[in-house]
Amino acid sequence: MSEETTVQHNEAWFTLTGDVNSDMVHRVFEAVAEMAADGLDTAHVLLQSNGGYVSDGLCLYNFLANSPVEFVMYNGGAVASIAVIVYLAGQRRYASETARFMVHKSHATASPGARPDALNIIVEGLRADDARTESILRKHIELAPEQWAIHQYSDLHLNAGDARVAGMIAAVGDFAPPKGARLRNI
Repeated sequence: MSEETTVQHNEAWFTLTGDVNSDMVHRVFEAVAEMAADGLDTAHVLLQSNGGYVSDGLCLYNFLANSPVEFVMYNGGAVASIAVIVYLAGQRRYASETARFMVHKSHATASPGARPDALNIIVEGLRADDARTESILRKHIELAPEQWAIHQYSDLHLNAGDARVAGMIAAVGDFAPPKGARLRNI
């Protein structure tokens, strides 16, 4: 009689809130290092963020998308701006019925009295950031032409139903850790 081996599926539940910045990058790096050391297979993450810095968001996207841990992302309220890119790193994604997403082009404020050469540097940086984030958006979601047109010049807001149609989420669903599960904040 042969002995069968079963692979135990290890999963855990986390919350991640706040601005997308170097502090969040550090917290996520530390948390994922612990997840990997613990042999975690799947991390369910409730993300709540209004955005932050593009470079930090892109770093988190690349890090999470290539992590040995599978990330299941949830939006229970608001995921906006560069936080949408972080959210898209999840291999599976869900949003509560009342959740909202917002995407927009990059923006910056120039110093008063900025010279034209300094303004050109800012504009080129914004264009580069927009190209990087838009390539990730287009890889993961399919917006209607009217939605891309809004995104071109304004904030594009999506509710959970809109996000489902666009393929941003697999289904409308809540972050609901099972009874007895340990909930950790990253």
